[in-house]
Amino acid sequence: MARFAACLITGASSGIGRALALEIAAPGVTLYLSGRDAGRLEQTAGDCRKRGAAVLTRVLDVCDAAGMAGWIGGAGTLDLVVANAGISGGTGGGPETAEQIRTIFATNVDGVLNTVLPALRVMQAQPAGPDGVRGRIAVVASIAALIAAPGAPAYCAAKAAVDRWTVASAPSARRMGVQLSSICPGYIRSAMTAKNDFPMPGLMDAGRAARIMLRGIADGRVRVTFPWWMGLAARTAALLPAGVLAAVMPSDGASGQ
Repeated sequence: MARFAACLITGASSGIGRALALEIAAPGVTLYLSGRDAGRLEQTAGDCRKRGAAVLTRVLDVCDAAGMAGWIGGAGTLDLVVANAGISGGTGGGPETAEQIRTIFATNVDGVLNTVLPALRVMQAQPAGPDGVRGRIAVVASIAALIAAPGAPAYCAAKAAVDRWTVASAPSARRMGVQLSSICPGYIRSAMTAKNDFPMPGLMDAGRAARIMLRGIADGRVRVTFPWWMGLAARTAALLPAGVLAAVMPSDGASGQ
């Protein structure tokens, strides 16, 4: 697996973001970690420092475009940036409100762009390594991006948007020396899934998910989907006519990051 010496991760205070930080943390590694909860963010930072990493934290909302641009632009050379921060409106609680929809799109789409676009500018100016790569950027989407689940329409749509944008942008970014990867995990054990009161097939610990993600990024994969069988099931179900899909798919099961 490639070694990432300087990494920036959003949403690092819990879940996948925290697991990624812990997995990468080691002597000689510098971690730039952000989150909205100062206490939990500092706990992650402390645990990473125990593993030998140098850690710099920033309490920052990814919806703050200027703040994100300043933070990323001032970090220096970056080997890996992970646009991980994301939210869900929950599932099965009735129709989404206008406020929920806008908040989900603001965080899960605009927040990703507020991370990726400054990172692209930084990495394009960096020297290329022996493999021709100047830097790597991973966007945490979801298997929910692959199917229009009635239980979480805004979440599915937002994740689909960033997945498609990342995959479609990957060839042009690669020509500039930057590797883009879209990460589409299934259900991950986290605060987000803890509130789900329905069966979650393939539920995975965040640590294991982080290792799968990092292997895929290191291998240069444009899309990393896991568990594979859940991704296949989502793609197959998405081929059904919309009316049939709405009839057979539960209205309470899509939020998984």
